[in-house]
Amino acid sequence: MLYPIIGYGHPTLRKVAQPIDKNYPGLDQLIADMYETMYAADGVGLAAPQIDLSIRLVVIGFRPYDEKTETYGSPTEEHTLINPEILEYLGEKQYFNEGCLSIPDIHEDVLRPEGLRLRWYDEKWQLHEEEIHGMFARVAQHEIDHLEGKVFTDRLSSIRKTMLKRRLNDVMSGKVRVHYRMKINKTKK
Repeated sequence: MLYPIIGYGHPTLRKVAQPIDKNYPGLDQLIADMYETMYAADGVGLAAPQIDLSIRLVVIGFRPYDEKTETYGSPTEEHTLINPEILEYLGEKQYFNEGCLSIPDIHEDVLRPEGLRLRWYDEKWQLHEEEIHGMFARVAQHEIDHLEGKVFTDRLSSIRKTMLKRRLNDVMSGKVRVHYRMKINKTKK
């Protein structure tokens, strides 16, 4: 099942997500649906708050892109993170251009540590505590921010945020075109 992705300005994106346990109803199907939703939207990560569920669940998946055929291949790496916890940041901070399915058409350079020590449960409830680096670490940090009620634009300078204000307002009001379903917050502030 494909979930609609909630857009910037929706209150669920600002909530701190709650931990879950093995008895969370329909968890296996939810994880499968989150991967399906993420891939259908051409994403590399999706946090449960982005589908309006304030729980500590993230899926990450990388698929090779063929520029000649403009198609994606089969996933080469997938990670399901249940109740992830960043234990330590590692390495130098580096800029990397990030985007977000909840904030379409906006990409900005974000400064984050190159690696981290992370603890999480996988979909089989096996506990992992590992040092991760590279793209996995970058995407994990971005998605765990969602679990903490943050979005990548929170990490930008005040000047950059001011420059993006009109475009962020467009996302909040639904004035964006995407090839996936989005759910916009219709309540007034």
